[in-house]
Amino acid sequence: MNTKKKLRSADPKIERPEDKRLSIGSTFAYGFQHVLTMYGGIIAPPLIIGAAAGMSSQDIGLLIAACLFVGGLATILQTVGIPFFGSQLPLVQGVSFAGVSTMVAIVNGGGGIQAVFGSVMVASLIGLVITPLFSKIIKFFPPVVTGTVITTIGLTLMPVAANWAMGGNSAAPNYGSMANIGLAALTMGIVLLLSKIGNAAISRLSILLAMVIGTVIAVATGMADFSKVGQGPVVAFPTPFAFGLPTFDIASIVSMLIVILVTLTETSADIIAVGEIVDTKVDSRRIGNGLRADMLSSAISPMFNSFTQSAFAQNVGLVAITGIKSRFVVSAGGFILVVLGLLPVLGRVVAAVPTPVLGGAGVVLFGTVAASGIRTLSKVEYRNNMNLIIVAASIGFGMIPIAAPKFYDQFPAWFSTIFHSGISSAALMAIVLNVLFNHFKAGNSENQSVFVAGTERVVSEADIACLANGDRFENGKLIDAEGKEVPLKSSAVEH
Repeated sequence: MNTKKKLRSADPKIERPEDKRLSIGSTFAYGFQHVLTMYGGIIAPPLIIGAAAGMSSQDIGLLIAACLFVGGLATILQTVGIPFFGSQLPLVQGVSFAGVSTMVAIVNGGGGIQAVFGSVMVASLIGLVITPLFSKIIKFFPPVVTGTVITTIGLTLMPVAANWAMGGNSAAPNYGSMANIGLAALTMGIVLLLSKIGNAAISRLSILLAMVIGTVIAVATGMADFSKVGQGPVVAFPTPFAFGLPTFDIASIVSMLIVILVTLTETSADIIAVGEIVDTKVDSRRIGNGLRADMLSSAISPMFNSFTQSAFAQNVGLVAITGIKSRFVVSAGGFILVVLGLLPVLGRVVAAVPTPVLGGAGVVLFGTVAASGIRTLSKVEYRNNMNLIIVAASIGFGMIPIAAPKFYDQFPAWFSTIFHSGISSAALMAIVLNVLFNHFKAGNSENQSVFVAGTERVVSEADIACLANGDRFENGKLIDAEGKEVPLKSSAVEH
């Protein structure tokens, strides 16, 4: 185990990185950056589900406001925490994409939005009961698994960034136009330029500043539309059960329970991933607290006309790229989400940020997630084991639904629900292969895989910097030029 992590966990006086507090101004500035990063993702599910349910634009607006409000409360619970609930890590909560297709199927099956709310409530309560099982899997997430999952999270988010860069709406006549992609490229260029500037504050706020500058440029070129900001109510509190009382259908509940299992898997991966990025101790208790916060938020969410809640992977990337590890920054983002949910007019202002601007920032943002995973994988030992093929098979398996979105269309609905997520696919494959090859070693032979045989042997400059001319190894001993043995200091290497 890392010595720094040992000290941090053993001495309560040593502040955890995520507990650091910034000034009020910096806290809310970075928190607002988190909101901008996930705003497009959190409003997309209610847009899709509301449209499938045949709702009016006003009712869909209520759904969106409710999702912002509940997402903010869930984020505060996850980051601040109360006994048994909340991982106290910088994780932003919001409506999970994992359940969108299932909810649309429930709506189209005749159950309506009420059946969706009922299935979410019951399935989430079942998920709350089984969280202790998921919190015990920490030993099955060594760097070979976490690195694979983090890398896959970044890669699976790239299509989202590309879609944003093209305009976000494939039915629009200017979708994929040079103007849209050019604005995205300009925004990305601003992110890179601001990241290079020596001022640390500007560099860390590069995503937010690039979005603001990109939006200003869009306004100047006629690519931003703020005309709808004044339409609709200024203040609106989510009315409990605004669309009627939930109904409970067994088939819908079973389908939603599969979604909850996927959500638990993805959130476990996100908690471990952000723990790696923040460089803090994540144990089974902390994972359990995080998952319970997820499930409690999801169970209460339908009361305020919202859906399943889970951690947003794109915000994990924002933590990595900015280096701002404070959970209170994300708590401020949660507070902003609550305000946006109560003040739809502010939500409409944020919604007016052109999608290509989000896409340009997203390319760097999501790429950073993948880079963080690659950095974790660089710490993995690949000699005399099957770790390389675990990584190769898991990432490849996770890329299938990204490369071919219709790959699982002919499979049973429950199977498709689980494996349609590249993150879940890669996580499950990595966990299973790690158990098979690294926990059940019976039958394993040395250099089991042809991939291992091709692993290049590398010695770094640091390894040989201490050697003098004439030093040599003989029978496992280091002998100097005068024929004397040089003592070797042993060190434990963590794999």
